[in-house]
Amino acid sequence: MSQGSDAILARMMALHPKIIDLTLDRVWRLLDALGHPEHALPPVIHVAGTNGKGSTQAMIRAGLEARGESVHAYTSPHLARFHERIRLAGELISEAYLAEVLDECERANGGIPITYFEITTCAALLAFARTPADWTLLEVGLGGRLDATNVVDRPRLTIITPVSIDHQQYLGETLAEIAGEKAGILKRGVPCVVGPQAPEGLAVIEDRAARLGAPLLAHGQHWHVFEERGRLIFQDENGLLDLPLPNLPGPHQIDNAGAALAAMRHLGADEAACEAAVTGADWPARMQRLTRGPLVEAAGTSELWLDGGHNPAGGAAVAATLARMPDKPTHLVLGMLNTKDIAGYLRPVAAEAASLTAVSIPGEANTLSAGETQAAAARAGIRADTATSLHDAVARIAAGDPGARILICGSLYLAGHVLRENG
Repeated sequence: MSQGSDAILARMMALHPKIIDLTLDRVWRLLDALGHPEHALPPVIHVAGTNGKGSTQAMIRAGLEARGESVHAYTSPHLARFHERIRLAGELISEAYLAEVLDECERANGGIPITYFEITTCAALLAFARTPADWTLLEVGLGGRLDATNVVDRPRLTIITPVSIDHQQYLGETLAEIAGEKAGILKRGVPCVVGPQAPEGLAVIEDRAARLGAPLLAHGQHWHVFEERGRLIFQDENGLLDLPLPNLPGPHQIDNAGAALAAMRHLGADEAACEAAVTGADWPARMQRLTRGPLVEAAGTSELWLDGGHNPAGGAAVAATLARMPDKPTHLVLGMLNTKDIAGYLRPVAAEAASLTAVSIPGEANTLSAGETQAAAARAGIRADTATSLHDAVARIAAGDPGARILICGSLYLAGHVLRENG
C-alpha cells in the first residue's frame, strides 16, 4: 500500500480509543457533514449474519455481474490490504481514489472521536455514491442494528445468513439476543432472505419482520437447497434449479448458495445468472488451496490449504469440509485471537486432525500465545506442539508426513498474514 492511504488509515486508528463501540450517532454526524451519501447509493442489498456473509455476498456479486450489471461491494475485514474492502463497479478501489475519499472524510470529521470502522465505512459510502453502478452490496461489520452500514433507509433487499454465538461481549450472551441484533437490518416493507437458523434465532427474526411488515423468504419455508448426486438442487415457488455444486468448497457453501439463489430469484435472475452465482464466486481464505509462494515450497509434496473461520460454527464448517475431502491425514497449523472461543472451535475439528501445530498470529496484540493454543488443543484431545513461525510449522509437518494435507486455520488475521507473506 502506498503511503497515501496508509498514513491516513493509521491516523484514523487513533481517532477513537475503543476499537468497537456500537452506536450510530458518530456515523450520522459524519454522513451529515458529507452531505448524506447514503441517500445516493445504487440499490442496496444488505447482508448480516454470523457466518457466510462474505461467501453469500460474493455469490450474489458473481451472479449480478454475469447479467452484465455493475456492482459496488463492501466487505470486512480485509485480508492482505485495505483496498479489498471497497469494490467500485466491480474493481477494487484505486489507491488514489481511496486516499481522496479517506482524506475528505478525515477533514469532514474534524478530529472528533469516531471509530476506524465507522469513518472508513463513510468513505466507502462516499465512493459508492459518486461512482455509477447498478447495485450496492453492503456486508455488516458486526451485529446489524448499530453497525455503521445500517444507515440505508430503504434497501432493495436484506439477507440474514446463519446466526450463531460470536462477539458476545458486544451482541449479547444468547442466540436470541444475537439474532435480535442481526435482525436490526430489517426495514419496513423490505423483503429479507433468511438462511438456515436455529429455532430461537428464527423466532426473533420472524417477530421483528412481522412488526415491520417485512416479507421473509426463509430457508425451509419459502426455499429449499440440498446436494443430490453431485449437483446443487434449489427449489422455491418459481420452480426447481439443478445446478453444479458451488466452486467454494465445503458443505456449508450449499446453504450460502441457497441464500444467494433466493436473493437472485427474487431479483428476477434467470438460470444462467443463478449458475454463475454458484460457480463464479471468488472469496479468498475459505478453504482455499494455496498453489504458490514460499509456504507452498516449504510444504513440498503436501497440499497446503487456508481457512479464516474463527468461531464454533467456523470450526464445524472446516470439520465438515475435511470429512468430505479425499482420505489423507490433515495436520492443522492454528493461530487464534484471545477473544475467540477456541474450545468451541476445536471441538468439531478434533476428529479430523492428525495433529495441530500452534503458532501466534504475527503482529496481533490479541493473539493467543502458541503455548496457550497448544494447551487448548491438548484439552480437545489433539496431539499438539508449537512452532515459532508458520514457515517452521509447515516445513516440520511436511518433513514428518510427506504428501499429507496441511491446513492453516483459526483466524482471518492469520489468513491475511499468509496471503500477504506468501505472494
